[in-house]
Amino acid sequence: MRIISGRYRSLKLNQFPGSDIRPTGDRVKESLFNILAPSVPGARVLDLFCGSGALGIECISRGADFVDFNDVSPASIRLLRSNLAKLKNERAYAVTTGDYALFLRGAKIPYDIIFIDPPYADDSGMGGLQLISRLNLLPPSGVAVYERDRAFRGQVEGLKVTDERKYGKTYLTFF
Repeated sequence: MRIISGRYRSLKLNQFPGSDIRPTGDRVKESLFNILAPSVPGARVLDLFCGSGALGIECISRGADFVDFNDVSPASIRLLRSNLAKLKNERAYAVTTGDYALFLRGAKIPYDIIFIDPPYADDSGMGGLQLISRLNLLPPSGVAVYERDRAFRGQVEGLKVTDERKYGKTYLTFF
């Protein structure tokens, strides 16, 4: 797993050992950032179920103004911190360990980009999207990206699906 572009291009990130944790693959990440590229410079970003932090760190590398990282897992936060330590004197981020709903309820300002990538077996992403909409954490010009192992079905009041892409077993739904 590596950073694809920007000032930290080719930086190798630490990963979870084994296959229990599923990071966003390089091919999926490259396709995702080809879509998001114009939106990242100067953006305020939330990596809600951050895991290793690969998506948020990619945003830092590409010029995001600030990234909030959140995960409920202490092991994920340890791995994230080891990856953030590889960045040279970066201070444009904050790290929080806690439940996604508590984090969202405490958010003070909206985000330009929100990554929602919970474990596939967990349906917390839908709850996250509902809170994001209810709390107005995504402005009309913003984008939320929900990563999961199946196509999105249903609706989230206040958010509109603008695109959905399939990469192997991974679906990216854009709101």
